[in-house]
Amino acid sequence: MNIATYTVKPRLPAPLKPLEEISHNLWLSWNFDAVMLFIRLDYDIWMLSRQNPARMLGMVSQDRLEKMAVDDSYLAALKDVNEQFAKYKKGDGWYRGGKKDAIAYFSMEYGMDVSLPIYSGGLGILSGDHMKTASDLGLPLVGVGLLYRQGYFQQYLNADGFQQESYPENDWYNMPVNRKLDERNEPIRISVDLAGKIAVAQIWEARVGRNSLILLDTNIEENLPELRDITAALYGGDRETRIRQEILLGIGGIRALRALGINPAVSHMNEGHSAFLGLERIREKMDELGFTFAEAREALWPTNIFTTHTPVPAGNERFPIDLMEKYFRSEAQTLGLPWKEFLGLGRENPDNDHETFCMTVLALRFSAYSNGVSRLHGIVSREMWKGLWPQLPKDEIPIGSITNGVHPRTWVSNNMVELLDRYFGPRFQDEPTDLAIWDRMDRISDEELFRAHERRRERLVAFARERIRSQLKRNGATESRIHEAEDALSPYNFTVAFARRYATYKRANLLLRDPERLLRLLTDKEKPIQLIFAGKAHPHDLPGKEIIREIVHFAEEHDVVSKIVFLEDYDMTMARYLTSGADLWLNTPRRPLEASGTSGMKAAMNGVLNCSILDGWWDEAYTPEIGWAIGRGEQYEDTQLQDEIESKALYDLLEREIVPLFYQRGRDGLPREWIRRMKNSMRVIGQSMSSHRMLMDYSGRFYYPALRNYKKLAKDGFAESKELAAYLARLRAAWASISVKHIESSARPIMQRGDTLTVTACVDLGPLTPDEILVELYHGSVSNQGEIVQAVRSEMSPIGREGDCVKYRVKIACAATGQQGHTVRILPKHPGLVHPYLPGLVRWA
Repeated sequence: MNIATYTVKPRLPAPLKPLEEISHNLWLSWNFDAVMLFIRLDYDIWMLSRQNPARMLGMVSQDRLEKMAVDDSYLAALKDVNEQFAKYKKGDGWYRGGKKDAIAYFSMEYGMDVSLPIYSGGLGILSGDHMKTASDLGLPLVGVGLLYRQGYFQQYLNADGFQQESYPENDWYNMPVNRKLDERNEPIRISVDLAGKIAVAQIWEARVGRNSLILLDTNIEENLPELRDITAALYGGDRETRIRQEILLGIGGIRALRALGINPAVSHMNEGHSAFLGLERIREKMDELGFTFAEAREALWPTNIFTTHTPVPAGNERFPIDLMEKYFRSEAQTLGLPWKEFLGLGRENPDNDHETFCMTVLALRFSAYSNGVSRLHGIVSREMWKGLWPQLPKDEIPIGSITNGVHPRTWVSNNMVELLDRYFGPRFQDEPTDLAIWDRMDRISDEELFRAHERRRERLVAFARERIRSQLKRNGATESRIHEAEDALSPYNFTVAFARRYATYKRANLLLRDPERLLRLLTDKEKPIQLIFAGKAHPHDLPGKEIIREIVHFAEEHDVVSKIVFLEDYDMTMARYLTSGADLWLNTPRRPLEASGTSGMKAAMNGVLNCSILDGWWDEAYTPEIGWAIGRGEQYEDTQLQDEIESKALYDLLEREIVPLFYQRGRDGLPREWIRRMKNSMRVIGQSMSSHRMLMDYSGRFYYPALRNYKKLAKDGFAESKELAAYLARLRAAWASISVKHIESSARPIMQRGDTLTVTACVDLGPLTPDEILVELYHGSVSNQGEIVQAVRSEMSPIGREGDCVKYRVKIACAATGQQGHTVRILPKHPGLVHPYLPGLVRWA
């Protein structure tokens, strides 16, 4: 069937024209005044459109549009919002550098808004907040991702409480994205070779404030059906679908930026899914400059950034070798690499022919800058990937940490934002990098803060009741049972929320382990509590689905369905209600399996207190003044014992501290001590866990240095990279002949603090010269196990030759007391190296 297609857009009266641009810019998602324009236009249609402003404009009747076009009150509000929007777009933001070279940010998913459902959970929400914050700061950052036809699944529970999935199709022509067209008004397209089959992708753009998110879509007629399905669903399909998605994201993403005239001077891989982009950037440099693979790799290594989010080996993407051979054998030939050497790029041990190809390893090998997403996760990541740097002490492995953050104006409720704006002043909106503004929390009266929070709890309960009613109707419940839903939850009772992905390690059912103690808390007449659960299990995660079913059954069996509820289809809208309306945010992962987590940060900025295992971000943020810790950061071999101990600790906290504190009221009915902790939590977390702090960290530590590296290298036609590659080849060839022959020192059995210690080392450099290597004294306190801890590095200087050796010397002051020790080591030294910690190139005395 030959179908002619065209796009129909809504006909907006001239006074309402600004609505079209506003509806297609995700700036709206963190500006409630803009959202109110669409709610006022027609509330029922706003809800029917699933809060999608772009779609909504096509659903509102022409009569209604004409009526609002002459409503002076509405037009005044539209004028005010449009002026805010124009001011925001023209503003420079915090970044003061040039905008010619872009930071390309790659992620498999983006959680921007419910109107753009291309996210599944925490990784996507983080990517969305990253993009919004980059816009606030004025960073020259462009996002790259895939436009999924079905996105992630919608969740519903059957009558037995078992999770089911539905996959509605997205209609991109009624969503806040636009196809990119060339000067002839034709769609701009790129192609990638997938094992001899050419997949063509069209390019869409979502505007995110000042910045752009570029999304690739293979659902076009030119493609074979199997290639059209590459962008069918997020995390759907088999391993072959996944490798195709990741080739499209990494290789196709770089090509899409080039097709749009954007220069990805720096690339940031958010998780390993996009690591194939390193191959494409290298291939480009080889074609452009005639470089070898090694030369092109050194040209790009200083401009690649990699963020890992996974604290367990099994969570890192791996592909079997037969699949890699199918899709990359010809690519290896193009790059001039022997097949084994190519596979070694993605193997912890390149000589192990049985090891699969790991995307995290590929990303680590290609990136000069790497990080975990919390302080604890950085430690876990260095332990996980120490095999890549077998001769380095763990604390020197070049994987740092930048703790995640959340975008305050996206996640702080409109009621609370109004309160904060009033007391913090205009700088709170205009200068989001001024984190000291949160010190003004004490200006807000206890009464105003708690009343604002109580309004949010009331709205959460109303929202939950409506969701429960819809769930019951769909499952054919009786009228009396549906009527009971009217009384589900109470707008006045202490409310605990648990909402996140239902993986077994997150232990959503930890609170159900002792039914008797839980029921006492739920049915206490004077100090009652209620629990709201929400979240999705992966479609193939049967144990995760069973936990959801267990929660539903527990409520029914113990006749507490009005006090324990599970809300289906957790999404960004529900998350906003929960993180602003609950009183306590509960988090119970097995330490250290939570890389960071961010939902508790959102809750804290709304004045919701956290009670959590010391894992992820809470491990570094927790103090008794802002919430509660379950345990003290213990880790267990016996998971059953762990569950027993930590569930009892949780009950103890609720019974003895948390619930009594909430209900401890004065004559005015206010829980003054609870409110004091709310203020502390908002101030501390608002400053430390804001995404603006996170992006300033990324900028200072990674983005600025990587952009400087690019400019410096590009200035001389990447000649320094060519010289660096030659140096490293020379170094590796000579490395076996380099050694520390002997060490002499002026150390006596007993030294006094302040004494000077002189250490001399005789080093055989083989064919190398002294300026080509770094000789260091590695010294510090010696532990009971005979290891140097809290080591200090002091560079040694060459002072002359002695036979075949070069003598190096350094003088240090004895600063610390106790057992001290030192040794000598050799590292690479070259001005083109971001750091000297290269796999296999460390020689210890």
